[in-house]
Amino acid sequence: MGTHVIKMPDIGEGIAQVELVEWFVNVGDIINEDQVVADVMTDKATVEIPSPVSGKVLALGGQPGEVMAVGSELIRIEVEGSGNHVDAPQAKAPEPVAAAPLAAPEPRREAPQPSAQHTAAPIAPREAHDKPLASPAVRKRALDAGIELRYVHGSGPAGRILHEDLDAFISKPQSSAGQAPGGYARRSDSEQVPVIGLRRKIAQRMQDAKRRVAHFSYVEEIDVTAIEALRQQLNSRHGESRGKLTLLPFLVRAMVVALRDFPQINATYDDEAQVITRHGAVHVGIATQGDNGLMVPVLRHAEAGSLWANASEIARVAQAARSNKATREELTGSTITLTSLGALGGIVSTPVVNTPEVAIVGVNRMVERPVVIDGQVVVRKMMNLSSSFDHRVVDGMDAALFIQAVRGLLEQPACLFVE
Repeated sequence: MGTHVIKMPDIGEGIAQVELVEWFVNVGDIINEDQVVADVMTDKATVEIPSPVSGKVLALGGQPGEVMAVGSELIRIEVEGSGNHVDAPQAKAPEPVAAAPLAAPEPRREAPQPSAQHTAAPIAPREAHDKPLASPAVRKRALDAGIELRYVHGSGPAGRILHEDLDAFISKPQSSAGQAPGGYARRSDSEQVPVIGLRRKIAQRMQDAKRRVAHFSYVEEIDVTAIEALRQQLNSRHGESRGKLTLLPFLVRAMVVALRDFPQINATYDDEAQVITRHGAVHVGIATQGDNGLMVPVLRHAEAGSLWANASEIARVAQAARSNKATREELTGSTITLTSLGALGGIVSTPVVNTPEVAIVGVNRMVERPVVIDGQVVVRKMMNLSSSFDHRVVDGMDAALFIQAVRGLLEQPACLFVE
């Protein structure tokens, strides 16, 4: 038997170090060739690291959240044959590093199966100060169900509580001693969540943006009755053949047309070199919320796409981001960002500029309400745009005029297509 060492690969673009985000294997696991063993993160994207060999995991080179240099030892695998690594004479073999419990992938939820440990006699609860091992998803389920986890038997590694343990606990009658407390019971539990991976990158970028950018926001109310009627009509006529349209491609089109008169807003600012770059191409960042946090995939050359082409590309890059399949090219190079929380958009928001851009357009919730038009009270569909700008580059008057131009285009949608 020999030892095969996988080193942290050179991912390119001059990157010298990456962050170890998650292990998918543990010491002692038998793995197959091409099996993904870990996720690592650069400043641009998450990258999967596969194993080029089959064998048994001997040691892991770090813990999730650790920043590792390119070329450093990532994992050791025992393989048939000689392997690719020979320890120097008298050199002490590295101590195996066990993966942290939170790094283990969450087991797939299955229907609860009867087992001896789930049907055993009354559970002896942990002491109140003992913190049960469980993932955030399991803790959220328990909280929603009013279950105190110290009463739940954990069948996972080191007594970790799994989803099926919760299923089994819920499905059987509870004694008064093991009854979960009611909604008004006092609680003293707490949970520490390490800030690693994408969450760390988001925190760093937001902190950097707020520290370096002179933010100011501008909010305008828009009557979207006409654009909504047009959207529904187009979907009725062409939805089956071309795909359904959301409001986003119309907003993108309005931004593209308005930016022709406000090139200083479709720009990026290198504040170290003190250079503003105004872009002819409109590469729209689409703020996308995934399970791991906020990402901004890019709709490239929005100025050249039709409503349906842009809608299709928005859906594609957003799905790629949510599934952690977006490439570095799909996550970089935006010149202005569009952010929307859909039905959760609220009345007003203050989005953070996605540096080095100088503007971000935020979409709030659409509501029907009475408004006065020509002295008559009528019901209209209204929506706010809450947008933020970098005051170092964009003057307040220009920001207001830009948003007013977007408003005019959306309220008179025929103007979107007049060249």
